[in-house]
Amino acid sequence: MVGLEEWVDALERRHLADFRVAEITRALRALSSAYVERRHTRLRSSSAGGRPAGRGPLDSAGKRAAFALFYAPLHYLAAAHVIASIPGAAQPRPSAILDIGCGTGAAGAAWAVAAGGSPLVTGIDRHPWAVDEARWTYRALGLKGSARIGDMARLPHVQRGTAVIAAYVLNELASETRSRAEEHLFGAAARGARVLILEPIARAVAPWWDQAAGRAREAGGRADQWRFPADLPPLLRTLDKAAGLNHRELTVRSLWLPGGTVQGPA
Repeated sequence: MVGLEEWVDALERRHLADFRVAEITRALRALSSAYVERRHTRLRSSSAGGRPAGRGPLDSAGKRAAFALFYAPLHYLAAAHVIASIPGAAQPRPSAILDIGCGTGAAGAAWAVAAGGSPLVTGIDRHPWAVDEARWTYRALGLKGSARIGDMARLPHVQRGTAVIAAYVLNELASETRSRAEEHLFGAAARGARVLILEPIARAVAPWWDQAAGRAREAGGRADQWRFPADLPPLLRTLDKAAGLNHRELTVRSLWLPGGTVQGPA
């Protein structure tokens, strides 16, 4: 395995081969505007995992490069913090990790690294670019992993001992699809899989959160909100400042189902 800074260095070589930092900065401003200011207008214009086909937040090569260079490492840091903070998440090691709506593969990779690098990671996303980028992420981090195109509405069956993560994806699904995905995730936990759901802390992003959090607690899991200092690699600090952002600390909220103790779908 390689460390976070080595991965970010590899990302820099990969995505700054075709773009200048100034171009990435402009794309990052546009991308941040799409995610923060106009989020409500793009729900369901995107594919699962926030990686849209056609018009959407990642509808240009520059925005895709900006996402991979900036937001993917932030998602890695957030996932790594939550996984390290929840007892039983990384140890005993999961037999495999399934990353639903994997995007560039950052969240599933963070779990695999926390578990010592041995679990096989499988990423699923609807966008071909995301699938290709996730495959590269696993290779770059020295992990055993694969990614494929798939649909959040038809999740694969998971076995006891598997870890399942859905990071920053359920909020981007239509209500009916999200409900089906939630049932699949709770059902996987009932069969013994460890399940972690990560979402932004903004309440307007996920109006369904409180109900899902109550269900998780009743089923023996937990719901948390996290805020922690961000020790960003140099490139991320440069992009953060240049784009007028402020990530001195990171925030995320989580639902955790430890597996085997929760009730399945009604």
